[in-house]
Amino acid sequence: MTYAQPAVGVFDLFTVGIGPSSSHTVGPMKAAAEFVGLIGERGVIEQVAQVRVEIFGSLAATGAGHGTFTAVLLGLAGARSEEITPDEVTARLDEITRTGMVSLGGRHPVPCRMKDFVLRPLTVHPRHPNALSFTVVDAAGDELASETYFSVGGGFIVREGDESSADQPEPQTPPLPFRSGAELLAVCDETGLAVSDVMRENERARRSDDEIRAGLKHIWDVMEACVRSSIGRPGVLPGGLQVRRRAGDWAARLAAEDPDHDGEHWQQRVNLVALAVNEENASGGRVVTAPTNGAAGIVPAVLYYALHYTSAGRSTAEGAREEVIERFLLTAAAIGTLYKANASISGAEVGCQGEVGSASSMAAAGLAEIMGGTPRQVENAAEIAMEHNLGLTCDPIRGLVQIPCIERNAIAASKAINAARMALWGDGEHRVSLDQVITTMRDTGADMSHKYKETALGGLAVNVVEC
Repeated sequence: MTYAQPAVGVFDLFTVGIGPSSSHTVGPMKAAAEFVGLIGERGVIEQVAQVRVEIFGSLAATGAGHGTFTAVLLGLAGARSEEITPDEVTARLDEITRTGMVSLGGRHPVPCRMKDFVLRPLTVHPRHPNALSFTVVDAAGDELASETYFSVGGGFIVREGDESSADQPEPQTPPLPFRSGAELLAVCDETGLAVSDVMRENERARRSDDEIRAGLKHIWDVMEACVRSSIGRPGVLPGGLQVRRRAGDWAARLAAEDPDHDGEHWQQRVNLVALAVNEENASGGRVVTAPTNGAAGIVPAVLYYALHYTSAGRSTAEGAREEVIERFLLTAAAIGTLYKANASISGAEVGCQGEVGSASSMAAAGLAEIMGGTPRQVENAAEIAMEHNLGLTCDPIRGLVQIPCIERNAIAASKAINAARMALWGDGEHRVSLDQVITTMRDTGADMSHKYKETALGGLAVNVVEC
């Protein structure tokens, strides 16, 4: 289903939040916070005596492993994923657990515990498999308000009724609009602009050049901080699978064996960044949704490659590094908007092809432009990367964003690099278009069995029962 939303920009696709999942953690937290804001606007928040929460489909099936239920509690208390730190998460949840109370919006305490949530994992809402409903009643049991939200991937949420409401504002039209790969290439042909330049022009309708530069720098700074934080954490990941953290050991080994970033070790470096980011995500750390949390390691890993193993990235010219970061992220975002508009980036809707596949495609496009690719070579790189992620299922063991998610990010980052290299050895002309691949991904997701779409009811989730 296509939801009515404003035009998606780079800072919609790349957002800062906490792990482990954009659709199952960030989205539900945002929905709960929005609901509390809504009842505050309606002036009924002080009358609330009880909050009832129903969680459906994939959110209910894998919510325990994805932090969905705790995210809802935090959202009801007014937390925002882009602002709250992992330490604050722990402190607030400890307080909620101790008291059995949630202070709605930080101002009105009511009894609310996870064990009171109603979970309906086998009930799949016809509009989206990630659905949750909030109802508040007064002391007499009379309903004050009730709303249903859909977490549609990448931290995006839609309130039921908004997707078809005539009262919704018209989507903002950017100066260089495109909704397909073909339209994007046509814009590039007409203007002579690179893909990143088209995206930058569209961002200028929302913010100044200084704001764009600062925002893109902030995205990369958070990605780098995420890696540093991860390699400093030893031990195993939470959740009971006893998955050992590898990033710290790998970083130490590379520091000893590859102190000068020898090109021979590029693969290990890319693997390290992808693993580090996703280990941090799996532990509820701070990450950049790119375009989802489950696929958060791919874009930073390939951007790391662009900065350290390409001529543009190695340039010593003033501002060269910043230019690489900006062009890479803008190009990746341009491709990401096509997946968001024409298919899905939700693992619960189309499987992991919508998360890891989309991220790999975005990263391949970004790298192809940094390496001097034409718009058609950039589009070809994005197409190659997704074509070879088609059909990828989402089957996390125990519903945790760990196996196969962490290693899958490293593999997909390498696919993105290879896709960019392959595209650059061609002239941009190719038999299968990016638009055709995006349509195929969407249709494959629609045909895919529900048990392979972030429910932990199929695949590795049921065949690996002892860990």
